[in-house]
Amino acid sequence: LTHLIEGFTPPLTNPVIIFSLILFIILIIPNILNRIKIPGIIGLIIAGIIIGPKGLNFFIEEDSFVEIFSTIGLLYIMFIAGLELDLNLFKANRNKSIAFGALTFFIPLGLGFPIFYYLLHPIDPNIDMNASLLIASMFATHTLLTYPIVSILGISKNRAVAITVGGTILTDTAVLLLLAVIVGSHNGGLSKEFWIQLIISLIIFSAIMFIVMPRIAKWFFRKLESEKHSHFIFVLSVVFFASFLAEVAGLESIIGAFFAGLALNKLIPASSALMNRIEFIGNSLFIPFFLISVGMKVDLSVIMEGTTAWIIAGVLTAVALAGKWIAAWATQLIFRFSKTERQLIFGLSSAHAAATLAVIMVGVNEGILDDNVLNGTIILILVTCIVASFATEKAAVKAVVESDHVLPEMDEDHKHEQILMPIANPKNMNKILEFAILIKDQLIIKGRNTIGKRKNSA
Repeated sequence: LTHLIEGFTPPLTNPVIIFSLILFIILIIPNILNRIKIPGIIGLIIAGIIIGPKGLNFFIEEDSFVEIFSTIGLLYIMFIAGLELDLNLFKANRNKSIAFGALTFFIPLGLGFPIFYYLLHPIDPNIDMNASLLIASMFATHTLLTYPIVSILGISKNRAVAITVGGTILTDTAVLLLLAVIVGSHNGGLSKEFWIQLIISLIIFSAIMFIVMPRIAKWFFRKLESEKHSHFIFVLSVVFFASFLAEVAGLESIIGAFFAGLALNKLIPASSALMNRIEFIGNSLFIPFFLISVGMKVDLSVIMEGTTAWIIAGVLTAVALAGKWIAAWATQLIFRFSKTERQLIFGLSSAHAAATLAVIMVGVNEGILDDNVLNGTIILILVTCIVASFATEKAAVKAVVESDHVLPEMDEDHKHEQILMPIANPKNMNKILEFAILIKDQLIIKGRNTIGKRKNSA
């Protein structure tokens, strides 16, 4: 009994109890919030605030154990962001995606920098030029947190959705490269040698990631075709080795993880068993652990001490939403989109989560940003995720109702589509089954769901 009481006396120090507690949080909190249509990411961050040493100091002290899992989660977020991007969809809407990517990068950046440098610098002297530029670049990022909503409603091929997804590739890549420049400026200045080293390092690093690494991956997947668990371990090795190479090249480790996702994008089909394993491990363990650790870094005493933190949080949130709305409005005017399509673009691009957290955490770790900005960013994430969820759902339902697309009538043979699979060689059964799932007419599956959704929304 004494040992039991000591084990649960806060703050907890036993890694077994800490890990068990965090797993229970990951299990319970998102499921509760999903029932009231609030993204689970919000609950995990709030849970981190409650149990963290800078929050209520209720349970856990921040140590190397938490730090390791937090770093893994951060890199995993950026890897999945690169891995899940639909490159074919980007190519099909290349010009419009480039235009939207430029708008959603430069408008928030141009709006945020002067506001923070000229208006908030007198309030918080720590917000200097580098900090202002880093915060403004954060506004340019967005996370496709609400993409599952449009996917469920069957409008993922909508042109507004397509250019938003394509624009994500450009704006997130641009922000991560800008981050390397800001960190370099903070650490030693932007000398001629810095630019030469950055360009050469980026070229070599890109060649390794996009020329050498895909060939090694193809060879590995072909050689060890039957060793499924080895495929997953290989992918993890690529992610963390790429992160290390990025650091060697003078870039941030998150850039390496993002590039690893892009390099393996075409080699890991979205419907494959390997992708299922990658998403399962990430969404069930690594990423939630990172979100909880972010909440643990929030210092409630800074928020309660004065109005500075609240002013910064309010300005952060307002500028973030305004910048994305203006970018969506400008895209609507240029390409003559409908009001519903504009709302759809805004809903998909207004959520700030993965890349935003990555950029801000690098800024905090490098000493560029202070606790006021970190706390304000957490509030920004909470607000924008809620706004994006409701805006996307409302616009997606409108898009379904207004759509002129009618699902074609399926004849009796088409309704009962059958795929014959040879099973003479058990070693090939897994790959044949995956191929059958891949070629099966998705119209039958998605069509039935979409029809039901349309009836409900109407």
